[in-house]
Amino acid sequence: MKVRIHKLFQYLLETTEAEPEAIVGFSLATPPKLGDFLADLDPEMPLDWNNRSFRGLPELRGHVLAQAGLEGICAPDDVLITAGAAEANYLAIRQLVGPGDHMVIESPGWPQAAVLGQAIGAHITTVSRDEAQGWSLAPDRLAQAVTPGTRLIFLTNPNNPTGRMMTSDELAEVVAIARNAGAWLLVDEVYAGLEWEGVRAPSVAGLYERGITTGSVSKALGLQGLRTGWLICRDPELVMDAVILRENGSEIMNIMGEVIGELALRPERLAPALARARAEGLANLARLDAFVAATPGLDWVRPQAGLIGLARLPEGIDSDDFARRLLAPPWRTFLLPGSAYGQPGHIRLGVGGGASVRLEDGLTRVAALLAAWDR
Repeated sequence: MKVRIHKLFQYLLETTEAEPEAIVGFSLATPPKLGDFLADLDPEMPLDWNNRSFRGLPELRGHVLAQAGLEGICAPDDVLITAGAAEANYLAIRQLVGPGDHMVIESPGWPQAAVLGQAIGAHITTVSRDEAQGWSLAPDRLAQAVTPGTRLIFLTNPNNPTGRMMTSDELAEVVAIARNAGAWLLVDEVYAGLEWEGVRAPSVAGLYERGITTGSVSKALGLQGLRTGWLICRDPELVMDAVILRENGSEIMNIMGEVIGELALRPERLAPALARARAEGLANLARLDAFVAATPGLDWVRPQAGLIGLARLPEGIDSDDFARRLLAPPWRTFLLPGSAYGQPGHIRLGVGGGASVRLEDGLTRVAALLAAWDR
């Protein structure tokens, strides 16, 4: 299986050593420090695996179900702890999709599914989200793309990278489409918990017997470095297949990721952490709304959830050119071009990162470069 690099990762690889002074579009909540957890860590803890379950610490799996609203619907053994949501997606796609199988994905969306599907040799149908309709995913478009032979539908909710959120009713329509075709339905929920409008949507693992929910502590809690994520599915064979596949890859979770992840998801920690992330995000979101409104030629659909959104550049500006010029002196500001998501006329704006990303400085430089751009 030859995996080809996707545009997002390629851009990150090429710009990692640029040392920007400001970041516009940071995709994580402000990361906590290790010291925030030291009082609850046992210095005598062996740095082996957890010695209790290959699926992950039982109490961690319990917290995962609780935060997803799946207690009483899914069992702890329906949860597999993984190295981030990326590994969870990988395990599901690798075991469900084979050469020649049909899978349906969204655009814009998280590019991992397309990369893996192409490497496997699957037939991929892409359903475009409608920017004019707030980046919505039209159920009729999805229904037209899904056939009786469709093996897997891969979506993100909230959508990564637009922040559009499917409601309960919209999810019910998607589930009905998947069930009618007998397709597996994988919904990546890495940004769930940071809703700016409305309430968190239900997790698909609780809605559909072939529904798979993936998520992690990376985005809403800023704990990307832990590499602690999860896969939730009520099909015991799928979960066990994921356990076996992981045994031949990463094998087991890292114990520090499990233990600190369990601490972070304890209700008494989780609620205030999400409250801080929401307050910070809403303040930055208001600032971005004002910035877009005040910047000639720039436009965006305000995200309904999550930490990022896509802004449309003025006509005639290519996102790759703009991002690279912005990263170079004198601007020294990082943002992701929309081409990373197949949207070359856009840039990614974000509300995460806290004071360290110097968002205000970054926005000032974005405006200055736009004003100086020769079109």
